[in-house]
Amino acid sequence: MGRSWWPQPVTTQASLMASNWLLFLCAGAVVALIIWGLVAFALLRWRRKRGAATTLPAQLRTNIALEITWTLVPLVLVCILFIYTYRAEAGVEALVPYPDVTVAVNAYRWGWSFGYRGGPTVQGSFSDVPQLVLPRNETTRIILTSSDVNHAFWVPAFLFKRDAIPGRITVFDLRPEKDGTYVGHCAEFCGYAHALMGFSVKVVPPADYARWLKSGPS
Repeated sequence: MGRSWWPQPVTTQASLMASNWLLFLCAGAVVALIIWGLVAFALLRWRRKRGAATTLPAQLRTNIALEITWTLVPLVLVCILFIYTYRAEAGVEALVPYPDVTVAVNAYRWGWSFGYRGGPTVQGSFSDVPQLVLPRNETTRIILTSSDVNHAFWVPAFLFKRDAIPGRITVFDLRPEKDGTYVGHCAEFCGYAHALMGFSVKVVPPADYARWLKSGPS
């Protein structure tokens, strides 16, 4: 994530989410500036002047044009945000027909196992943190399960979290775009060692990944 004030997307899916967040931030900032501006204008324009008689300004019972405006503008804004969010989430949830890599991720108290289709199974615990290795610019299909209680697969740099629920198989795709090692956590309280139930994700070039898959974890 670096030290930037704004999340730096690491996956294709994270880029969609970051763009959606930016849209909401900009929309909220524009609305806030308009409201603060109108409040400031009213305070300055119609402030009570020293020595002036205390009289009420002209009172209006209705203003049809103004009422229509402050009803339609928020409605249009909400519709735009809804449509953009729907499209972003559809992209995050989309599954490709033929993923490049498939990994079975199983959560248990208090550790993780990563089983690669056609490759090794990496298993760890809170005292032996496992590492999930993924190829850059290739789509990885994650098949997420839990052996005991509710857990959650969370990689902050991926802007992504998904619950691991006993008896339920959860499937999603990730397409990392930047090499590096990223911290992962269980984000669902699952017992006394929950805080120590971590893992890491290492994104490497496809050639390095192929060599690692062939030789297995060190």
